[in-house]
Amino acid sequence: MLPELGYKIYLRMNTLLLWWWEVDSELDKLARTLLTISVPTLLLLWYKWTVSYSRKRMPPFPPGPYGLPVVGYLPFLGSNLHEIFTEMADRYGPIFSLQLGRKLHVVVNSMDQVKAVTRDLDQTMANRCPPLAALTMSYGGNDIIWSNSNTHWRNMRKILATQVMSDKNLKACESFRTYEVRRLVKEVYSKFGTKININEIAFKTEVNVVTSMLWGCSKLSGDGNDSSSIGDGFREVEFKIVELMIASNISDFLPILSRFDLQGRQREMQKQLVYVDRIFENIIQGRIEANSRKNEGEAEEDRRKDFVQVLLELKEEKDAAISLDTTKIKALLMDIVLAATDTTSTMVEWVMSEILNNPGVMRKAQDELTDVIGMNVVQESHLPKLTYLDAVIKETMRVHTPAPLLVQRCPDESCTVGGYTIPKGTIIYINVWAIHHDPKNWTDPLEFKPERFLIDKWDYHGNNFKFLPFGSGRRICPGIPLGEKMLMYILASLLHSFDWSLPEDEEFELSDEFGSVTKKRKPLIAIPSQRLSDATLYFC
Repeated sequence: MLPELGYKIYLRMNTLLLWWWEVDSELDKLARTLLTISVPTLLLLWYKWTVSYSRKRMPPFPPGPYGLPVVGYLPFLGSNLHEIFTEMADRYGPIFSLQLGRKLHVVVNSMDQVKAVTRDLDQTMANRCPPLAALTMSYGGNDIIWSNSNTHWRNMRKILATQVMSDKNLKACESFRTYEVRRLVKEVYSKFGTKININEIAFKTEVNVVTSMLWGCSKLSGDGNDSSSIGDGFREVEFKIVELMIASNISDFLPILSRFDLQGRQREMQKQLVYVDRIFENIIQGRIEANSRKNEGEAEEDRRKDFVQVLLELKEEKDAAISLDTTKIKALLMDIVLAATDTTSTMVEWVMSEILNNPGVMRKAQDELTDVIGMNVVQESHLPKLTYLDAVIKETMRVHTPAPLLVQRCPDESCTVGGYTIPKGTIIYINVWAIHHDPKNWTDPLEFKPERFLIDKWDYHGNNFKFLPFGSGRRICPGIPLGEKMLMYILASLLHSFDWSLPEDEEFELSDEFGSVTKKRKPLIAIPSQRLSDATLYFC
């Protein structure tokens, strides 16, 4: 009907225009004037009718609450967004929308919608719309996490997968992990009977492992410093970076105000970036200087190339398929260091918290460790046999989902999800926390039951939409192989080497604090005591 009507209008307009050019009589001036006015008017009316007709045929936008002019629903949001969005899903349905400033946000809260976003529309939904603070931290979106799904992103992810997360490289770096976990055990042994911050010791171990893998343990520029050390203040800087990335910033919702940085988020993030950038610059320059020194004591082919060295070699290749520069190298290093250290140390703290809160779980985990390892030192080869500890870790990730809303997605064209229109440029949140706590998916979802992960085969690769701690589809977290290995290794060593108790003067609770990684609101403080009968095993 619509094309036929348009064609008739076109013929009528064509006839009128031919007549308009043919008339020259003074008596026709009025008619010509009226025609001149009526033509654009008719075109405008026809356009509006066409748009209105098309919209009637399009599915509606997802339902959601009304907001205020200009700022939308922004003033009514609280701090724990994962819980707030779950409550809103009960009211508006499994998919709903929020107008926050100038941008439309859509939250999906059920397995069906997540499947549509991460599988059926994976390519369409693979872009990002990063907050301004994240753009600053990622060197303008030159990293993997915040880059759009393009050639640059695919190349960077390929480098990470082949040079860092491959089975071959993880095997080659086993000595780094063993050394740092043994050093952790020695440090805890030296503090028997005293209070220990679990997150702090886990973070220190993880950051040493990751930096050793990235830029090795050689000396840089002859300064006598261990290149795997990035300074005692890095943990505080990293926590500040993570905090700023999810902090509400009016500039993100009202772009017209971004130049003013009214809340100072970008200035503060730039300050943190300067600190980290100085570390990366020293590492890169040190590696360049080391590479320039030829044949000093050992042949080049006898030395294992660390990740920074590989990146610098790719950067110098003129005909390389992957284009790299110093900024992109720093952005990739930032991704790996931040993601690996923060997530792993946080989950070590959550697992230990749940174990200390459930003495029966601790007893079963330690009994399994004794059966598999004996009263000896934990080796990486033992880890695949620890099925109950693996179930404890996965249940902890279900209850305390590491990234409750994952990293936001942004469609590059308008599409339909769950029967609703999702316009191009909409910011999409996947509420994994809601899925992990949905009684339709889990029996007694608020209870901590590791046994539920012993019944079926579960993994972290996003194939079962009931359990998505690291996402699904092409934007799934690429660091799963290293994170899974280190989390299991640290926990097995802490639980097998020591008995743990809670300080009597410390209040223990399990409340969380929303963020890109869900933190424990009150740090876990615990007291270790000797578990292994042979004290020499603590110094292996």
